[in-house]
Amino acid sequence: MSLSPFFAAYDRLPVTLPIFPLRGAIVMPGSNLPLNIFEPRYLNMVSDALATHHMIGMIQPGPAVANASGLCQTGCAGRITQFNETRDGCIEIVLSGVCRYDIVEELPTTRGYRLVTPDWSRFRDDYSDYEGRLHGEQDLLIDTLKRYCAAKGLETDWTALEHLSMVSLLNSLSMALPLSEQDKQALLETVEPTERLYAFTALLDSELQTPGPVTRH
Repeated sequence: MSLSPFFAAYDRLPVTLPIFPLRGAIVMPGSNLPLNIFEPRYLNMVSDALATHHMIGMIQPGPAVANASGLCQTGCAGRITQFNETRDGCIEIVLSGVCRYDIVEELPTTRGYRLVTPDWSRFRDDYSDYEGRLHGEQDLLIDTLKRYCAAKGLETDWTALEHLSMVSLLNSLSMALPLSEQDKQALLETVEPTERLYAFTALLDSELQTPGPVTRH
C-alpha cells in the first residue's frame, strides 16, 4: 500500500493503543472511515491521540469470536487525518487505516476509554505493496461487484472505481457494503489480499444465491 509520509514507520508503531469498539464498523489499511465522536470518554480519547501518535484502534465488540473482554481479537489502527469541532460539542474525524493488530492485553486507564497492548507482527505486510499480488484479478472483482449491485439495485460510479487500485477498492468495499458484522470481521482478519479477494467475491456470490423473502397475499 502507498503510505502517507505522516504515517509512522512499522517499527515506530505505538506500543499502547486507545481503542474504539464499534459494532459493524471496520477500517482497512489505506481506506478512510469518517466518525462522529460525542461521548465524553471518546472525546478524551481523540484529545489524547492528537497529543501523541494520532492513532486509534477500531475494534468490533465480539459475538462468538470475542475474547474475555468482550472484544474481537483483531482490529485495525487508523491515523486521525481530518478533525473538526462542531458547535454542539462533537468532534468529526476521519481515520485513515494504517495497520491491523491483534490484542495482547487490555491495560488500565483513567480517562474512560479502553487501552490495549497491540501485536502488529501478523500484519507487517500491511506496509507492503500488495498491488502486484492481485494482478489479473480485476475482472473477477468487477464482474462480481456488477452482478451484486444489479441484484441489489445499487447505483455505482464505475468510472470512479476504475481509478482505484485493486487493493484500495477491495478494502473500501469490505468496509462499505452492507455485510454482516461477522463477514466484515472475517475479511479484516484475512491476512493475504488474494485470499481476501476470493473470500469477498464468495460472500457476494453467496448473497446473490440466497433467495429473497416470499411475498404472500
